Amino acid sequence: METNKRTCLYDKHVALGALMQPFGGFDMPIQYSSIIEEHNAVRQHCGVFDVSHMGEIIVTGNDAERFVNHIFTNDVSGLPAGKVVYGMMCYPDGGTVDDTCICKMGDNNFFMTVNAANIDKDDAWIRSHAEEFDVNIDNRSDYYGQLAIQGPEAEAVTQEVLGLPCKELNFYEVKTQDKDGETLVISRTGYTGEDGFEIYGSHDYIRKAWDLLMASGRCKPCGLGCRDTLRFEVGLPLYGDELSKDISPVMAGLSLFCKFDKPEFIGKDALVKQKTEGVSKRLRGIELEGHAVPRHGYKVLKEGQEVGEVTTGYRLISVDKSCAVALVDASLKLGDKVEVQIRKKTFPGTIVKKKFYDKHYKK
Repeated sequence: METNKRTCLYDKHVALGALMQPFGGFDMPIQYSSIIEEHNAVRQHCGVFDVSHMGEIIVTGNDAERFVNHIFTNDVSGLPAGKVVYGMMCYPDGGTVDDTCICKMGDNNFFMTVNAANIDKDDAWIRSHAEEFDVNIDNRSDYYGQLAIQGPEAEAVTQEVLGLPCKELNFYEVKTQDKDGETLVISRTGYTGEDGFEIYGSHDYIRKAWDLLMASGRCKPCGLGCRDTLRFEVGLPLYGDELSKDISPVMAGLSLFCKFDKPEFIGKDALVKQKTEGVSKRLRGIELEGHAVPRHGYKVLKEGQEVGEVTTGYRLISVDKSCAVALVDASLKLGDKVEVQIRKKTFPGTIVKKKFYDKHYKK
């Protein structure tokens, strides 16, 4: 039986009494106190996540920019150093290999963050398309640990507790910072809908930084449970739920991150066809009446006929509503009435936008 990996902070999570469960091939903290308490800490103050399970792949070389544009739906042509771009890697049929943030670190130097469960798959897929390009692909996932410091007080905590200048970073920017004898990578993106930073460093540094943050009393340790409720409220996708080999960026409503005016990228022809001819299924939001809680895989019905299924659902913490995102027939439009089957009962709902709570990023 294959055992799960552990991040460099595993022992610290256990010492804090975290509920540990498998996620993406790692034993990860799901919650420490409660998902609601941790969720509200991020919305109102500051929370810290161990996201060291995420993967980091660095692409350098004379053809790095051209290669990244070949495998990535968004456009990095002429991107200034210090900028971060979100997008997807796709199969030729338009299905999603993974979604990723790519940081432009310097000339022909790109730093990619990939999802934990996809590290080996992504690494192999990227290398399989690199033969005709002068590039070097360096999978640094075993070296880097990563902290996500999130919430309206994240900037002050990062600067004052960790001594890491970050105020000058705008949203979706990145920089390096020398600290304790190593070079850290610091980005300002976030996966919660709040302002925040990602700190990438060696395992030793990440452990020291975690201890400083916990000792400060100015931020709360947060597990993946509230990371999911936070991202879901603001309409951010999770690979495996809202994106997959069977769910393309067009189906997920993420065409904004596909630059169809680029000369070419893997999957472009299929995505252009989907965009122009339409798709049979697409992601929609659903707001349910009452307090029933929809979950992944529950059927969505319209007039008794199955029209799709839920990808993610929660009783939302910030707005106190039961909501879901579901992959449903593309013919459904905003305002349409549907039902969600929860066990043996159905509960009425309305098709709405996928964002249920407004983001509060740095402008």
